Amino acid sequence: MALHAGTVIRTVGGIYDVMLDDGTTIAAVLRGRLKLENRTGDRVVVGDRVRVEYAGNGSATIESVEPRRTQLARRAPGKGARRAKVIVANVDRVVIVLAWSNPEPRLRMLDRFLVLAEANRLEAVIVVNKIDLAPSESAARELFAVYEAIGYPVLYVSAMDRRGIDAVSMLLCGSISVLTGPSGVGKSSLLNAIEPGLQLRTGAVSAAHAKGRHTTVSAELVPLSCGGYVADTPGLRELGLWGVSPDVLPECFPEFRPLLGECRFGYSCTHLHEPDCAIRYAVASGEITGDRYESYVTLADEIRQMV
Repeated sequence: MALHAGTVIRTVGGIYDVMLDDGTTIAAVLRGRLKLENRTGDRVVVGDRVRVEYAGNGSATIESVEPRRTQLARRAPGKGARRAKVIVANVDRVVIVLAWSNPEPRLRMLDRFLVLAEANRLEAVIVVNKIDLAPSESAARELFAVYEAIGYPVLYVSAMDRRGIDAVSMLLCGSISVLTGPSGVGKSSLLNAIEPGLQLRTGAVSAAHAKGRHTTVSAELVPLSCGGYVADTPGLRELGLWGVSPDVLPECFPEFRPLLGECRFGYSCTHLHEPDCAIRYAVASGEITGDRYESYVTLADEIRQMV
């Protein structure tokens, strides 16, 4: 029987919705032998390219999974977890969505997302939603100026009044992107504004805890009318790093890169306590911000404890 190529767009309880290359969407199960394959995280995730045996009678089986071109992986949630959780596969960029307020932006959390994108060698874009709640756009730009200076694109948008939506749409069209970020920042609202008619479920932020409610319960690959896909993901309240070694971490801070190797101890410097460290000198001079360096120290300590 002929095999049909397609992309996994949704997974729920062992059932995989696959959009075939001819545009047909079918529900498939995983062939038993594939469950024994050694793959990072789950055997099949949203974004995986697969080949499906499909007889046209409603019965379909995933027979093979292609090697992943890219993947966005984090440490599985839970205290002491030591395994990977692949959020989505085969994406071109990570779009990190924060809110200007409700909930307030957590820049240390943003740094974690950026390091995760850098470690997975994915382009990273920052989107600041709910800009309609800011006293002015200049106030928002001031808060995120350090990230623009580092070189990350930052878009200031409002899903409520559609400010900046066209710029986000242009970014997403014709490629495969993943929208990620903390709970309650308005990722689903943003997608509804970009792609009218989706009607993805949205929810309010909890007044008791000032944290967003999960309205997306699992990752889903959404086809865009302008071409390409965007993966909507559940809001994350914790984000453990995966696949980031102590040696790799400095490379995940773009502003560190020109100075790597310039320390007294060269590339073996941890940039934490050694004398004549070029990175620490740059922090003291203001060339690298203290907040970003503190994020580095926190993540370096976390990684050392996991090794």
